[in-house]
Amino acid sequence: MKYGNYRDGFFLPNELFQLGLDYGELAVYSFLKRCKNRKTHQCWPSIKTIGEAVGMSENTVRKYIRQLEERGLITTEPTEVITKSSGRRNGNLLFTRRPIGEVIDQHYDRQLAELELATERQRVAKLLRARESPT
Repeated sequence: MKYGNYRDGFFLPNELFQLGLDYGELAVYSFLKRCKNRKTHQCWPSIKTIGEAVGMSENTVRKYIRQLEERGLITTEPTEVITKSSGRRNGNLLFTRRPIGEVIDQHYDRQLAELELATERQRVAKLLRARESPT
């Protein structure tokens, strides 16, 4: 199955490496980026095809797809196919890659919220210690 001209290649945005992806997430994301339509940013390879391309089992690929969705890098939608006997069956997932700028903004917003929460916890802990210690 051919997904594009191998000579053209593709680039991964530098910002992608700021997200702390592990090797599996990076491998699956890279394969999805390689086979996506450049205009729609969508593709629909099977889990099996992805696994064969990146050297992972289908369950492992599913795990990394879920992680990429949780990080906001991709969205997935189920598809249906109509068989010759006019029956309906589940098709491959339709993957849509989100713009990296939006993903990075979301990542920084999450980090900021975590930092604010940690700061608030420290402030409350300090107040509690001050109330508990005799003066």
